[in-house]
Amino acid sequence: MSELIPVPLHLQLARAFAEYEREGKIFDLPKAKFYRGLPGLDTSVRFHGHRAATPLGPAAGPHDQLVQNIVLSWLGGSRIIELKTVQILDELKIPRPCIDMTNVGYNVEWSQELKLEQSLREYVGAMMMIEVLKASHLLGEEFAAPGFADTIFDMSVGYNLEGISSPRVRKWMEQMKDASEIIHELRHELVGPFAKFRDMVFPTCVSDTLTLSTFHGCPAHEIEGIVRFLLTEMDLHVVIKLNPTLLGKQHVEHLLHDVLGYSDILVTQDAFDHDLQFDQALEMIPRLEEVARSRGKRLGVKFSNTLVVKNHRTLFTDETMYMSGAPLHVLTLSLVDKFRSALGRSIPTSFSAGLDANNMANCVAMNLVPVTTCTDLLRPGGYSRLSRYMDRLGEKMRGTNVAAIPDFVVRYAGQGAAAADRVLDGLKREFRSAAEGADASVIAPALAWADNMLAFRLREWVEKNPEPLATACADIEAKFHHAVSAHLPEVLAVKLEAAVASLGERMVEAAGLLNTPILVKQATEDPRYAFAQNKSVPRKIGSKLWLYDCINCDKCVPDCPNDANFVYDTEATEVSYMNYEIDEKGRQSAVPGGVLKIAKTHQLANYADACNDCGNCDVFCPEDGGPQVEKPRFFGSFASYRKYAGRNGFFLEFDAGSRTIHGVIAGHHYVLTIGHERGWFDDGTVELELDRDAQVLAVKPKPSRERGKHLVDMRAYHELKLLLESISNPSRVHYANVAEFQGKTRDQKEGAVPGPRLHHHAGMD
Repeated sequence: MSELIPVPLHLQLARAFAEYEREGKIFDLPKAKFYRGLPGLDTSVRFHGHRAATPLGPAAGPHDQLVQNIVLSWLGGSRIIELKTVQILDELKIPRPCIDMTNVGYNVEWSQELKLEQSLREYVGAMMMIEVLKASHLLGEEFAAPGFADTIFDMSVGYNLEGISSPRVRKWMEQMKDASEIIHELRHELVGPFAKFRDMVFPTCVSDTLTLSTFHGCPAHEIEGIVRFLLTEMDLHVVIKLNPTLLGKQHVEHLLHDVLGYSDILVTQDAFDHDLQFDQALEMIPRLEEVARSRGKRLGVKFSNTLVVKNHRTLFTDETMYMSGAPLHVLTLSLVDKFRSALGRSIPTSFSAGLDANNMANCVAMNLVPVTTCTDLLRPGGYSRLSRYMDRLGEKMRGTNVAAIPDFVVRYAGQGAAAADRVLDGLKREFRSAAEGADASVIAPALAWADNMLAFRLREWVEKNPEPLATACADIEAKFHHAVSAHLPEVLAVKLEAAVASLGERMVEAAGLLNTPILVKQATEDPRYAFAQNKSVPRKIGSKLWLYDCINCDKCVPDCPNDANFVYDTEATEVSYMNYEIDEKGRQSAVPGGVLKIAKTHQLANYADACNDCGNCDVFCPEDGGPQVEKPRFFGSFASYRKYAGRNGFFLEFDAGSRTIHGVIAGHHYVLTIGHERGWFDDGTVELELDRDAQVLAVKPKPSRERGKHLVDMRAYHELKLLLESISNPSRVHYANVAEFQGKTRDQKEGAVPGPRLHHHAGMD
């Protein structure tokens, strides 16, 4: 199936707590991969005036549209979550597969796969689950420590003014700003052991920031109109996501082909002709900054969106696709450099393009906030790769002898002295501007102080690093007040003190600008981004997957952004079975059957409601067929099972007196119910009542049965029985069995009508 069906919040919580207590994991992420901070280091940043405990987050995409995606990103250390882009068209038909991470990274997926209302509940639910995890102290005291878990949810919407200003999308944004109604509804999901959190005070404002995503080809006036609407009518802080086409076709092709060696990647002329042009972006930004300032809001830019290229692969059917990964990293950094150089000053800038653990520190040193990742998390290891991002950043910070991000930006590339000179010059210009029209003698003491005491203090900090930048700036501000501003006219003193108060921010902005060309040059010349080091493909071994045993590499589990693939335990077994032939009068006779042999106790399965058939697990699976196709596919409700089971699908029901598995094996439907001493096996033609040894106790032909003898294939019985027993095993916790922990199936919990049952036998277990 390609339709995502969100898992109810109560089951998400039940699974997380049970899985952590029994296996030391949450959504298959081991606790050893949880981000637990970097002792002695402050990795916090400011984004639109809000504090985030780290600058890291998932880019709007497959890692942040479901509750489990967002929580997994957060556990790995993400503290600025750019939620998946939503739009008014929320019933899209996206080609499947839609992700190709064979080497570079391509996709044809471009928007949310849920209804707007579902996305809202997922985002609010994720916020509530994070708050419950913090309050529960389940993960350790550090997660509840002040500031450690400070997290920003950043909305993302698209793709044109008509859709974004429509009543449904407008209401969606308003509810993200004030989610009181949804929070109230979701409180009812806090049941059983989670009822104690029902009266928690949850933040009602899930987000007041938004990153705008527009179609390739969206005209400049449309983009400007959308941003004005978001700033003025929706009262949001806004980031404009820009496209790599701003570099120009000649520059893009030079980098791709001549510098990096990707001769197979061909761009389309239309993308450059119809996209926003570089000069248009430069002209538009100052106008929109003024609108933002007038509303007390902040405006920023993000580099970059993916690059439209011609489809030269065989996985997708579309003529074009979107490129990401290593080559986009170099292209986007080059665009950052070009844009900053042309603008000539700093503007809040976020980044997403081929980010990984090895280049995150350089991006942070360019004063890019946040830095977001996607392609890297689709590779083996998935969310477990995130903790390395922060570890590597910590190593770089310690190597630079700093303890905070602002100090790191100023010191990392050796541009601190140049940044101080630039800030000093800018500050003096601002002093003169503030005193324009007044006698020159009035401002002279402030200029003299800047040339002497301020210059000395800044250079002392750069050269000797005696204290954090924030401490030095606070000391400078206090000395300025006592030595200069206290003796100035009040109006002028207020202006000058405001300028001095921003000294630390100015130092970081100046250093970020100065670091950019240096670090961009390093990345452009680094062979790790070139074709030679990114041309290999995952190895296939030539064998085919099937329902049970595989090579058990387990790559498919973390490779899935939605945690749809999971491990379950079974018993190694070899069962010799007889089939049964049923005559027209319902009499049965045993006939030769076969042998069901399961060699391994470690097995893999798929939770279909969380699987959108993106194909990523198949890319990295060494065997052929696709785990999401060949492995047992379990559904969370009878309705989704009946609609999407296809040739391979299963649904479990856990009742007070029995356990039932509905199954489709090789396109044939079966139902098996197991009690204490008996079982009932229905192959669609007859129902057999069986004892514990699979001996027939009674035969009940179905009304639709055709005349003549019928052969009951007992291999299906043994496969279903083994699956039912194995999936029900509480030693492993996953979506397919978590409902049993609460004593009800998902259908029953949600008040839906369960699928048809054949029997309600008294005394069954």
